Amino acid sequence: MARRSVVLVVGGELGGGAALLRLATLHVLKELLPDGLRFNVRIYMGEGRYYRITATGEDAARFKRLLALSAPSADGGYLSEKFNEFVEAARVEVQLDKDSIRRTEGGLVAADLIISEAGTAVKCNVYLRDRAIVLHFVSSDRSHAELAARLLRLAGVSTEVKKVGDRDVWQVWAATDRLAAGREELRDAIRKVVEEALKKGWVDEKKAKRWLKKLEEGRVLKEGWPKYHVRLTRSGALEVKYQPTNPDNIKQVAQQLREMGLEEGVHFSVKMPKGGKRGYVNILKEGLAYAAWLSVYGSGRQRKLASDFVNYILKRAEKAGREVYDKANKIIEEGMSR
Repeated sequence: MARRSVVLVVGGELGGGAALLRLATLHVLKELLPDGLRFNVRIYMGEGRYYRITATGEDAARFKRLLALSAPSADGGYLSEKFNEFVEAARVEVQLDKDSIRRTEGGLVAADLIISEAGTAVKCNVYLRDRAIVLHFVSSDRSHAELAARLLRLAGVSTEVKKVGDRDVWQVWAATDRLAAGREELRDAIRKVVEEALKKGWVDEKKAKRWLKKLEEGRVLKEGWPKYHVRLTRSGALEVKYQPTNPDNIKQVAQQLREMGLEEGVHFSVKMPKGGKRGYVNILKEGLAYAAWLSVYGSGRQRKLASDFVNYILKRAEKAGREVYDKANKIIEEGMSR
């Protein structure tokens, strides 16, 4: 992609008619954009069954991020879920309206969060309830709810749009654990709400401290490595396993390993929690060895992630005892020497 242009290719399984309809829709979208996002859009047919739309202008990258939020795909999802570069281009922002921190008529603490990207924004409500922090968005327009859900996912929160009863009303919501797994900007905004409520005596101190601890644990998970258990099994094999009850934490760790260069099913295994039982991410012997290899021969960020991971596992192994450390160190040395 050139700095002033974006080329979007669609087609394949969509078929010519569906592809042309989508291209026409995107052409109409261009006409509806504000002046700051107006582009010269050219639509033409490529080789085979592929169709192309080319946008050129001073701010093509911003247009690309807008597409990452709103362009529909054949399965009802979004283009950004199919193309990683679209996801990486989307930089969501979270702003807390400090003046909005208030108590509702029902006695709940509430505040307004503005979540935006590429000039598109939604306002969500945060509530401090008896047992949880809840972020909530509701609309009679499903497309607005879908946009809110997409923005929240970009902010690191796993959520979906759900219909409210039999009414034509749609909602998006997430509670404490999922919010704690979100990006730093989101966690920081929610932390400020909790701290302000505690300062004004609107929330119990014990409860507030518990929430603040969860938000901090989310930061550690997001920015560092979670607490892996490193030990020897009865057969003497090394086990490196992470076992949370929150499925979002497992998804984050699995994604972190993929970013490092490890492959699920080859280097690590995943089991999602069910029925209140813990799930896990298990680093296989080959996975630890390959991480060690990447820590020497990987490139850029991949090498740094692998190096940090290997050093962290060695520290965890050292705490588990000499035999565990020797076993882990042997696997790592073998991986580095390949």
